[in-house]
Amino acid sequence: MRNPCPDPCRRLLLSTLALPALPAVAQTFDHTHAAWTTLLKKHVLLLRGGQAAQLRYAGMATDRAALKAYLASLAAVSADTFAGWSKPQQMAFLINAYNAATVELILTKYPDLTSIKDLGNLLRSPWKPAWIALLGQTLSLDDIEHGRLRAKGRYDDPRIHFAVNCASIGCPMLREEAYVADRLDAQLDEQARRFLADRTRNRWDAGKGKLLVSKIFDWYGDDFRQGGPSSGSGITSLPAFFARHADLLADAPADRARIRAASGVEIGFLGYDWALNDVR
Repeated sequence: MRNPCPDPCRRLLLSTLALPALPAVAQTFDHTHAAWTTLLKKHVLLLRGGQAAQLRYAGMATDRAALKAYLASLAAVSADTFAGWSKPQQMAFLINAYNAATVELILTKYPDLTSIKDLGNLLRSPWKPAWIALLGQTLSLDDIEHGRLRAKGRYDDPRIHFAVNCASIGCPMLREEAYVADRLDAQLDEQARRFLADRTRNRWDAGKGKLLVSKIFDWYGDDFRQGGPSSGSGITSLPAFFARHADLLADAPADRARIRAASGVEIGFLGYDWALNDVR
């Protein structure tokens, strides 16, 4: 009988078998984050034409086992596996991890709270405690956002501020789907447009001749001055950033022209609403 695999074929087969097996999670991790999308599509309520959203925490509580299972799937990813992913895959993973962990944190006390701040105290914010199993460590929400997503030289994308959700009305909306690598750029762009177009949080005040924007731009202004895909290279000031988005911030052509002019535009920061983004 003729040998179905001659010597060159046999050598190739043996060398393939000799390769180290990839960790199971590297082969099976779902980069579509379908489990998280299923929960979000079920429990996120869009408001104002998609510019804002609230979350049905009561519904999430009934699906808490599914939420915990999703968090466990994230926890199973090793640091080495994560390091081998593309930057969009890493960013999507971290943003989704932050948002899902924030929902889980709220559920630890829900419905007996009116704000995420109820989970902290005068000495420690709710973002500081390390309790999230991720990448072989136990991390805090601050570790994910500031230690990883905002780490200088790693991703340098200010649009993450429109993606991570702090479970509050004043925060950019919790997106109704998971972030995924192959659409991440478009998703982040859309989140930026949604937030900037929401007049409850960013708007031109024609009476005062002043641009009133979210406190986020006060807290993290340096992120928007340093460029990145959202702001574009060469952005050196917040007025320059807002000039690029003038059409979202005002309705009248004259007001938009003033914002585009950038120089001389006075900027004020609106109060931040820390009330829970709950559908009640």
